Amino acid sequence: MLRLKVARKIATSPGSLIHIGDRIAEEPRIRLIEYGPQRVEEREFKTVSDCLAARQAVGVSWINLDGLHEVGFVEQLGQAFGLHALTLEDILNTGQRPKIEEFDDYIFIVLRVLGYKEELEDEQISLILGKGFVLSFQERHGDVFEPVRERIRHGKGRIRNRQSDYLAYALVDAIVDNYFLVLERLGEQIEALSDNLVEDPRQSLIEQIHDVRTQMLGLRRSVWPLREVLSRLARMESKLLEDDTEIFIRDVYDHTIQVIDVIETYREMSSGLIDLYLSSASNKMNEVMKVLTVMASIFIPLTFIAGIYGMNFEYMPELHVEWGYFFALFLMALVGVGMLFYFKRKKWL
Repeated sequence: MLRLKVARKIATSPGSLIHIGDRIAEEPRIRLIEYGPQRVEEREFKTVSDCLAARQAVGVSWINLDGLHEVGFVEQLGQAFGLHALTLEDILNTGQRPKIEEFDDYIFIVLRVLGYKEELEDEQISLILGKGFVLSFQERHGDVFEPVRERIRHGKGRIRNRQSDYLAYALVDAIVDNYFLVLERLGEQIEALSDNLVEDPRQSLIEQIHDVRTQMLGLRRSVWPLREVLSRLARMESKLLEDDTEIFIRDVYDHTIQVIDVIETYREMSSGLIDLYLSSASNKMNEVMKVLTVMASIFIPLTFIAGIYGMNFEYMPELHVEWGYFFALFLMALVGVGMLFYFKRKKWL
């Protein structure tokens, strides 16, 4: 699959608009939210032309496109807002690492949104911050931005009184906050796996350990570059960023550092799962070997006694003793009980 994606970019000129990604929304959806201190309007459209015609460009406009397989939609938005061809190319190439690029009239940000159902899922989200507007491009329907929409709809917090840079901050903050939810699920999986390894180190758990380590590696690749993105954004001297927005960006940066710390902790824990498996399996094997050794140690002298009295010689002192057979059984039982008592006293059992 990776070779196929790369092959689609070979021999194409820079700025070629080709969608590269696996996720295809059933139908592209365009959502426009325009708001100000006293008003908010939210509408959905099926075409970019209808969305642009309905846009009043008063206050802050947020246009969100779900579904990148319709390249024409991305191209039309790019032409309407003066986006560079290389920016549109990066939006359509959904294998980008988090990054930030500054242009004359807008700031381009690429982020990775994470989700966790049965396994870790990630999605590229591209943000365009311009004067009075924010564009967001997503691969599929459904996102982590609903709390931001609720704040806009109900006028909660300061978002309705701020400019587009604060909206871009709020979207980035929603993405980072979602990382904590994903980490919580992964932490629960690692703890459950650790408990299973201690109680019953089965061979089938090796595959689960591999899956966890793979997920942690993917999580690290998605989050680590975000640290640099937010650091650059906080230091960026742009006319699109108000001075009092910088403190909020630094707050998101601090949250990102916390996420990275948790990721590193979980990576160490996941790396130690193999050692825990080997240790638990070794302990279980030692317990089995100890039981077998004790049983063998008990039966060795009993076998010796049985062997002596089982020899077929005609002239044996005990051969004609009336209670010889029962005496031999009693002696073997006494030896067995005595050895068990000795093992208990030595704390070998």
